[in-house]
Amino acid sequence: MSCEEPFTYMLQIKNISKAYKRYHRKYGRLAEWLGLGTYHEKRWVLQNISFDVERGQAVGIVGVNGAGKSTLLKIITGTTRPSTGSVEAGGRISALLELGMGFHPEFTGRQNAYMSAQLSGLTLAEVESRIGEIEGFAEIGDYFDQPMRTYSSGMQIRVAFSVATCVRPDILIVDEALSVGDAYFQHKSFGRIRGFREQGTTLLFVSHDRGSIQSLCNRAMLLEHGAIIKEGNPEEVMDFYNAIIAEKENTTVEQKKLNNGKVRTSSGTGEARVENIGLYNAMGEMVEFVSVGEQVELRVRVKVFKSVESLVLGYGIKDRLGQVMYGTNTWHTRQVIHNPSQGDEYMYRISFPANLGLGSYSIETALHDRDTHMGANYEWLNLALVFNVINIDKAAFVGSNWIEPKIEIES
Repeated sequence: MSCEEPFTYMLQIKNISKAYKRYHRKYGRLAEWLGLGTYHEKRWVLQNISFDVERGQAVGIVGVNGAGKSTLLKIITGTTRPSTGSVEAGGRISALLELGMGFHPEFTGRQNAYMSAQLSGLTLAEVESRIGEIEGFAEIGDYFDQPMRTYSSGMQIRVAFSVATCVRPDILIVDEALSVGDAYFQHKSFGRIRGFREQGTTLLFVSHDRGSIQSLCNRAMLLEHGAIIKEGNPEEVMDFYNAIIAEKENTTVEQKKLNNGKVRTSSGTGEARVENIGLYNAMGEMVEFVSVGEQVELRVRVKVFKSVESLVLGYGIKDRLGQVMYGTNTWHTRQVIHNPSQGDEYMYRISFPANLGLGSYSIETALHDRDTHMGANYEWLNLALVFNVINIDKAAFVGSNWIEPKIEIES
């Protein structure tokens, strides 16, 4: 479909399914080709996937390995054909999928850049006019004219990303390839992606990184066994995703809509639970609003409903987008409670200065047995408490943290 034609959505995915044939006999494929019968069974990796993506929207796709994420992206980019269904795109697609896909190890970075850019639809003249920018953004120096077999994985991704984004695409698809890059290039890449978003590029982004999904995307989808099982606000979807990873059987995950419109996700086997939680100021008063830098105390009352070998409390402070500002647990602080009995109650008092930027924050809690809740998860609860930070007596500042400076000026 031409970019100039009217198109309500930038992407329309309609009833996409994908099956691969699995043959039980060595020569089954040949026997089928000769018309001697059927010798395979179908393994469905995607089943009836349908969704629309609006222009300029950023959609995060999450799921465990094998959920079908990469297959879905390959179908959207046209490198794999679906068994059923169709994909309609309203513009030029640029994709960064498997690391090094399409690169020849004996060709130099420059030669691969020329080849990859032309395969993506650019003319030779367009590539030549942009090759300097590609080389400059990649920042790999003399290696750009060395064979790619000498490259590290990070260097490969630098070239691949630079080529894929040398022209702002209508649709940008990024798989988890960026995760192998160094921190500097990740920041640089995400900066370019955000710039494209501001200019109207539609983004499909696959990652296990909660922070990246929630900072880049305004919508998320969770895939499980080739089907979409959750879709909506990124924070809500990521909370559900983390909960089912912890539960594995997905039997005790619950989501409840609160009065403020947010969705609280909880999970756990119930051996211990948070009975009460509150935030208090220095005078011992429960507060909802705190001043920047104010000393506060988080009080968490926990009750044990079944004897366990060990009890650990974890907590995290999240901003309004669900990104964790700070978190720790009593395993790391060496305050594990050993062999608590049924009926025991504990009051945890956690004091800290609210060195946070202005805005709304929430507390999540986790009760488990060791350093994470991925083993024995007694209770994991997001949005356990919500509070707001306001500025009463500090100099004006921006950002998510209060880091008081000392500024000296010399003439």
